[in-house]
Amino acid sequence: MIDANHSIIVVTPVFEDAEASTRLFQELAQQFGPRVYVVAVDDGSVRQPVQISALQAAGLQGAVVRLRRNVGHQRAIAIGLGHVSEFIQPHQRVVVMDSDGEDLPSSVPALLAELEKPDHDIVVASRRSRVETWRFKLFYILYKQLFSVMTGRNVSFGNFMAMKASAAIRLVAMQELSIHLAGAVLVSKLRTAICALDRGPRYAGRSKMNFVGLVLHGFKGLMVFAEDVLVRVGIACACIGAFAIFGVCLAIVLKLLGFSTPGWFSIALGVLLLIFLQTGALALMTLMLTGVVRGGTVTTQVAYHHFIDEVIETKGA
Repeated sequence: MIDANHSIIVVTPVFEDAEASTRLFQELAQQFGPRVYVVAVDDGSVRQPVQISALQAAGLQGAVVRLRRNVGHQRAIAIGLGHVSEFIQPHQRVVVMDSDGEDLPSSVPALLAELEKPDHDIVVASRRSRVETWRFKLFYILYKQLFSVMTGRNVSFGNFMAMKASAAIRLVAMQELSIHLAGAVLVSKLRTAICALDRGPRYAGRSKMNFVGLVLHGFKGLMVFAEDVLVRVGIACACIGAFAIFGVCLAIVLKLLGFSTPGWFSIALGVLLLIFLQTGALALMTLMLTGVVRGGTVTTQVAYHHFIDEVIETKGA
């Protein structure tokens, strides 16, 4: 059980990565000692499930939250935060980090130091350097540009962050949390600060996230801002439709003045009318989807209990 002596609560999702998570526990113990309480969310691992013995061997107090099935790292984090929110006390701080070593325990004090400022509710880690391939870096730059155009917001952080107890409780009450953690932070209206940190190399093994998974994760970030995206698409369709109408009028004028070549007028008119009809239909669908999203957005607490198979705590926790 989380008690008042634990000033730091670490929530980390683990999927088939027992070796890396074991090393993370050891480094957390070296960094923080008895001040830290670790909640390891085992995301339905079959071959390498997290064992409570790994926490005990590191000398840490904590819990392994086993899920009934694999739900993905974003929902696993949401479940871990939901579990923590039931026991957290106002003076405690929550750190969300991956278990593979890319989020360095040595960087946590920098996040916590920034979090102590009275005007900060959450401090997120922005990557100062990345240990990634040039392809990943290229696609990440393109994604950030697409995200900015479609939502009007900039996203430069991931799962690595620290937050106050009140911020954790607020996030748990948001349905966007299980979709995309960074997106939920952006729409939460919480006072957020950015801390530039280096990204470390993996402790062991290879990342379980493939290209398809990364693309899906990116689109989930856009889903959090569905209303903004739909409205921007609708505006773009309206602009294209207005351009098509202008082109039709211009084609008619040129035809009447005798500047059009044989067959040009009918082709131009047909193409412009087709563009207008397609953009009009897309704009209408966008407006309808916007209404559905707005009408169906009800903030409900994450029903995380349905996904938990068991919670195993260290002795004395």
